[in-house]
Amino acid sequence: MNALKIKSLIIHSDKEVIRKLTHELLDLFHISVGVGESRWEIFSETEESSAVFVRTTLVIDDERFFKEETGFSNEKPSGAVHRLYKKHLYEILRERYGFPPALWGILHGVRPTKIVQRYFKDGLTEGEVFNRLTNGYYVSEEKANLLLEVARNEEKFCQDCDSKKVAVYIGIPFCLSKCFYCSFPSHILPGEKKLSEFMEVFKRDLSTAKDLIKKYNLKVESVYIGGGTPTALPDSLFAETMNLASVYFAGEDLKEFTLEAGRPDSMSENKYNVIFDSPVTRVSVNPQTMNERTLEVIGRKHTAKSITEMYNAFRKKENLEINMDLILGLPTETADDAENTIRQIIALNPDNITLHALARKKGSLLKTAMNENVHIELPTDDEAQKMAKISHKLIRDAGYKPYYLYRQGYMSGGLENIGFSKEGKESVYNVKIIEENQTIIGIGGAATTKIVDEAEKRIKATFHPKDLITYLRDIDLYIEKRDNLLKEVFKC
Repeated sequence: MNALKIKSLIIHSDKEVIRKLTHELLDLFHISVGVGESRWEIFSETEESSAVFVRTTLVIDDERFFKEETGFSNEKPSGAVHRLYKKHLYEILRERYGFPPALWGILHGVRPTKIVQRYFKDGLTEGEVFNRLTNGYYVSEEKANLLLEVARNEEKFCQDCDSKKVAVYIGIPFCLSKCFYCSFPSHILPGEKKLSEFMEVFKRDLSTAKDLIKKYNLKVESVYIGGGTPTALPDSLFAETMNLASVYFAGEDLKEFTLEAGRPDSMSENKYNVIFDSPVTRVSVNPQTMNERTLEVIGRKHTAKSITEMYNAFRKKENLEINMDLILGLPTETADDAENTIRQIIALNPDNITLHALARKKGSLLKTAMNENVHIELPTDDEAQKMAKISHKLIRDAGYKPYYLYRQGYMSGGLENIGFSKEGKESVYNVKIIEENQTIIGIGGAATTKIVDEAEKRIKATFHPKDLITYLRDIDLYIEKRDNLLKEVFKC
C-alpha cells in the first residue's frame, strides 16, 4: 500500500485523546502529514442522553464527508465517544481512499482480550461479543474468533479472586549484545566494577521487596526472572541472584518459577547446574528464528544448532517446561523461512511457543536505521500475514492452543503477539500480567510494580527507572515509592 501524504491537518478539538486517536488511524493507514497537497480538517460533535450520539466530519480540501451514530446502550459515555469517533474516521478513509480493512480494525490497545472479558462480565453472549467486535470495532472475523478462543482458554486463570496472591518480576537489565530489533531498556553487560555496584543495589531492592511481602502477608504465586537476559550475568553473580530469588520468594504458595534463559551464548555448564538445583519450573529459550542468514542480520551471536543443543540440555531436567519465542517479519525473511523455523521448533516439541510480530519500536537499531532512510529489507504486510497464517496452522496441527495475546504499536502485518501451549502447560504469569488481574511486585532495572486496588477497581503502578545510572543512584527513592503504593492499597 502506497503511503498517503497530506499537507496539513487541523483537528477541531482540545481533547488530547481525540488527537491521539486521530494519529493512531494515520499510522494505521500510513498517512504522513507535512508533505503533499491536501488539507484536512476534522470536526466532532457529541450529544449525550440515554445513549451517546457522535457526528464526525472530515473536510478534505473542498470535499466534506461525515458519519453519525449512536453508541451501545450500556457503553460508557467516554468509551462510546472515542470508539465512534475513530470508527467514523476509519469508515471515511476507507471509502474515500480504498484502503483495505485492517485485521484488527480500530482496536488499538495492548490487551484486547480485556474487552472480551468485560463484555462477558456484562452478560453478553459469545455471539453478541463477536458482533460488537466485528461491527463496532471492525475487527476481522478471523481475529474476533481468535480473541474469543483466547478469552475462553484463559478464563480459568482469572477466576481466583484472592487479592493477597501476587507475582514477583525480577528484571536483570543486561544483554551480551544488542539485537537489531530490540527496544527493551537493557544494557550491554558492563565490567566488574559496575556489576559489583549493580549487585549491591539490586540485593537491597530484592531484600526490601521480600520484607514488603512478609509485612502485608502476601502470597507469591509466580516468580518471573526476565530482562534483558538474566543468564548474561557472570556465573557467580547468576548463582547469587538465583539463590536469593529462591530463598526469598519460592514459598509454599508458589505455582510457577520462570527464567528467561534466552540465548545459547549466555549459558555455561555452571548455569545449567544452578538452574537444575533451583525451584525453576519454566525456562524460555528464544531463538527468534532458525534461519542462519537472519540470525546474522539481526545480531544474534548463536546458531540454530546451538539453540537445539540448549533445548536438549534443559530437557534433561524432569518437569521443566520450555517456552520458545519466535518473531515473524524479521528482515530478509519470507513465509518459507517462517515455515522452516516453525517446523524445526515443532520437531523439538516445546511446551509453549510464543509468536511475536516484529515491532518497529522507538529505541531499536531497526527504527533508527529506518528514520535515517537506510534500506532495510523487511517483509511486506501481506507476507507477514502469510507467515502468521502458515505458523498458526502448523502450531495448531501439532496440538497447541492459543491462551494469551497482546499487541504493540507498529507491528509487522498489523499482527499480534500470541502464546500457544500444550494442554496444562500454560504460564500463569503470562495470563495474569496481560489481564492485569493480579498484583505484580517489580524488582530490578526497568521493573514495574502494578497493584490491583480492589476497593477502587483500578490499577495503581510505580516504575523503576530504565536508565541504569538512575537506578543505581536513586534506588532508595524507588523502593519508597513501591512501599507507599503497597501501603496505600493493603493498608497495613
